[in-house]
Amino acid sequence: MISRTVPPCLLALAALVTALALTVAESGALPLHGWYLLDTALFAVAVPLLRRVPRRQAVPLLLAGSVAVAAVGLLAPPRTSDDAYRYVWDGRVQAAGTSPYAHTPDDPALARLRDPVLFPVGDGCTAWDERRTAAGDCTRINRPAVHTIYPPVAQAWFLAVHPFGGGVRGVQAGGAVLAVATTALLLGLRRDPWRAALWGWFPGVTVWAVNDAHVDTLGALLTVAGLGCAARGRAVGGGLLLGGAVATKLLPALALPGALSGLLARRPTRHDVLLVGSALGAFALAYLPYVAVSGTSVLGYLPGYLREEGYEQGHIDRFGLLRLVLPDRLAPWAAALALAAVVLRVLRRGDPHRPWAGALLVTGTALLLVAPAYPWYGLLVVALVALDGRWEWLAVPAAGQALYLTGGPTAQQLAYGTALCVVLLVPLLRQRLAGRVVVAVGGQK
Repeated sequence: MISRTVPPCLLALAALVTALALTVAESGALPLHGWYLLDTALFAVAVPLLRRVPRRQAVPLLLAGSVAVAAVGLLAPPRTSDDAYRYVWDGRVQAAGTSPYAHTPDDPALARLRDPVLFPVGDGCTAWDERRTAAGDCTRINRPAVHTIYPPVAQAWFLAVHPFGGGVRGVQAGGAVLAVATTALLLGLRRDPWRAALWGWFPGVTVWAVNDAHVDTLGALLTVAGLGCAARGRAVGGGLLLGGAVATKLLPALALPGALSGLLARRPTRHDVLLVGSALGAFALAYLPYVAVSGTSVLGYLPGYLREEGYEQGHIDRFGLLRLVLPDRLAPWAAALALAAVVLRVLRRGDPHRPWAGALLVTGTALLLVAPAYPWYGLLVVALVALDGRWEWLAVPAAGQALYLTGGPTAQQLAYGTALCVVLLVPLLRQRLAGRVVVAVGGQK
């Protein structure tokens, strides 16, 4: 018999999927930020309703919803990011037997690999995702004059999805598979459907993981799997997966302290050594084939990207919250010290049986400090929230989305300042409500 809690949840899920489909299709009924707000509101209604559904009925509902949320991201080409076109290019270059680190996309040596999808001809080159190369050709590949920035596991993924159409649709389909697989993995690790829904039904999965097809999704999947192995005492497997995650997008390195939670409060064990060693080994082995072919070129555009994005010198578009109280030149140093303090806390007081809690604290704090304008960086936070259950940290990727739509230092400080308030205040409210429940129960005895 179907529980009476199922129909309201199903109705909310249908509304969420419909809104996400209209968001991706760029319906003119609302501006883009209006659709995002509606998506978020419906998500905030659907997940609590799922929490009331009995587990036997909640599990298929969760998985069906995850498939639907991912599938609607396939309804259109990428709408808010052109990174997927670089993925397609890197996969194509590798399929042709060339290292993706050896040439820039506008290099004449790779002219034979060009096609009208990545290098449009005759359309005026005026679309939002088009720009001119140094030679005057039009391309959808961002930064065509620089080498790729993506690490080797990401490159292996680009090559793996290349046979499935060799275009952006194949990359998007791969993102959908990764998104649903992450939902299933979260359900297997935590067994709470509503927590897995914090990822599987999250609107950013539709937009960032599938429609824009960001490879961060692969990093999130590997991180979740690695932390799950670490929590179950499988040090080598956990280390290999975490090392692979870091060799996908580097950002998952922030989750490594979580995998070593409580290390400084005990004598290091064989498990700790194996986990760290296997993570470092996986990272090094992933780079080895590319280093053998391309040498130091495997660094790609990473150093230039860091300079461009202002991570080194306290650029006005970075470290927004710290710049409210510190000179710009001190902001990067203050961020490093604050992050080091959080890492130290996790290593001293973190729960080794819940490594995702420490990973979430370090990763979320890092994003609050740096305040990036790319919301898909927050996909890792979303996955960790689904493991841990502290939904207030979803305010961090939401802040990235708000900043991505508006831009500017004032918007950065407002968006991430609001996220910080949510992260700090919700636990206090939660504790206060829990205290009232304890008092009420005690008074009834």
